[in-house]
Amino acid sequence: MSTAVFPGSFDPVTAGHVDLIRRAAGMFDRLVIGVLVNSAKKPLFSTEARVEMLREIVRDHSNITVCSFEGLLVEFVEQQHADAIVRGLRSSGDFEYELPLAQANYKMNQKADTVFLATAPEYSYVSSSAVRELLRYQADISEYVPETVLRYMKEHGMVSR
Repeated sequence: MSTAVFPGSFDPVTAGHVDLIRRAAGMFDRLVIGVLVNSAKKPLFSTEARVEMLREIVRDHSNITVCSFEGLLVEFVEQQHADAIVRGLRSSGDFEYELPLAQANYKMNQKADTVFLATAPEYSYVSSSAVRELLRYQADISEYVPETVLRYMKEHGMVSR
């Protein structure tokens, strides 16, 4: 049984994330979405809220689980008995950033390779940081995030549209 981990902050979850999650779920028997707890950052959403939103988004996919993790990715991958790490690439800049991380992860755990998925062209410019910036200026983000995220933001007074 093949298992992959798709790690990230998912703050917030974007339409690009959802596309990559669905595609990766079709490639592996089991996909674990690992929501990173990064104490160095001040997130827009709590870890619990990000996990909750992701669980709602993937509820129709029986082979996807969502949980949070802290610490080294390779340790989380090992705990999940995963064979692969899935990372999305929007641009060559993402590749330059991700490749050394993938190589370091492989050096620490040769049982799990990193699989890079190219983002669909329509999501190549969508990032969580771009969505947060748009939110800062109260711009419409509805085409960049899933309905679940938009609804959560409205319920919590983060967006009015």
